[in-house]
Amino acid sequence: MSQEPDDVREAIAGELRLMDPVVRRSHALTRELLDPQFTEVGASGRRWTYEEVLAALPEMDGAAEDGPRYEPSGFTGVLLAPGLVHLTYETTLDGNRARRSSLWRRQGTATTLRMYYHQATPVPPGSA
Repeated sequence: MSQEPDDVREAIAGELRLMDPVVRRSHALTRELLDPQFTEVGASGRRWTYEEVLAALPEMDGAAEDGPRYEPSGFTGVLLAPGLVHLTYETTLDGNRARRSSLWRRQGTATTLRMYYHQATPVPPGSA
């Protein structure tokens, strides 16, 4: 049986967990999902390191329990190589849309995938 569906499902589940306000506010839970070599290019264009994201995530959009939440849609996942998944999808948060792309990888003897790279691109209002 191919691992592709399981790895893609695991990466999507990880993306969804990272949108959970409880996870966004917890350094321990976030560490479980982010690769130590993680980098991100946010929708603002800013480049984020692993440490910067860990420090800022509890205060970022989507972290407040009673605040706006990310609404994801259109997940597509591709197994690029054993233990390496590329995801694309779209989110809406407080009326703002972004197209997103992530790489999830399993390193060495690790049993789980972790997000290695993430990029968000804002979608201009009125775009299809």
